[in-house]
Formats: sequence, structure tokens, C-alpha cells
Amino acid sequence: MYTRIVVGIDGSELATKALRHALTLGKEMGAKLIVVTSTEPSVLVAPGAEFMIADTSSMLGDLEEAKAKSAQATLDEATKLAAVSGLTIEKRHVPMSVAADAIVTTAQQQGADLIVMGSHGRRGLGRLLLGSQAAEVLARATIPVLVVK
Repeated sequence: MYTRIVVGIDGSELATKALRHALTLGKEMGAKLIVVTSTEPSVLVAPGAEFMIADTSSMLGDLEEAKAKSAQATLDEATKLAAVSGLTIEKRHVPMSVAADAIVTTAQQQGADLIVMGSHGRRGLGRLLLGSQAAEVLARATIPVLVVK
């Protein structure tokens, strides 16, 4: 039924639960799994910045490098989890992107026929309602979306 599954992860417990579910589906259906994580653009906000001049390029560069390392660690954990299931995954890190954009765009580029993701990520762990990124993916995706709670 499904041959290409995109799985959105962010390192949260719920994302890992969604990944486990996708791995089970992938194994049962012989589907290819593309696991994607994203890192949002860095923004510096400094009150009164109109009165100061500062070179923030190295600071932002260091921040982007740290976020890339964190994303790689998240993808490495997904690779280990897949290996335990006897599967291999394709990994994607989409820098400078919100999660919903990264997931939907990756699904389109990869010709996916299913998206799997958690109902909310790191920022929404305490929320009772569907997380904003999951809601955005549901609104924009043109293929089925499996939201894991």
C-alpha cells in the first residue's frame, strides 16, 4: 500500500514513538523510509539595536553549526533505531526551515505516499491540542498523514 514514507522527527519522545510506528509500517510493507528533521532560522533580537553596531555573523554561524550537530545527532539516533528493526533509512536535515515546510517539501520531492509524525514536538509537549506543525502538515499535505499521539 505504501512504498515511500516520510517521517518527521525532532528528537522528542513523541517523534521517536512516531518513528517506531513508521519503522513497523515500513518493514511490513517493504517501504522506503525517508527521515527528516529541520532546524529553524536563527534570529537575534536586541532591544535598542538601532543604536548599536555589532558583527553577528560569527555568532549566527556558531549557532547554525550547533543546530546542525544537534540535527545530525537526532538523525543518528533514528539510524540506530532503524538498524535494531533491521531497516536502513534515508536521512535528511533541512536547515533554516520550520518543520512543516521541511516535511511537506521532502514528501513532495521524494514522491512519498505517506507522512508520519508526532502530534506535537518539543515546543508543544504540554499541549492538549494538535501541535501547530502537525496541523500545518495536515492542512498542506496532498497525501495521507499519520499523526501519532
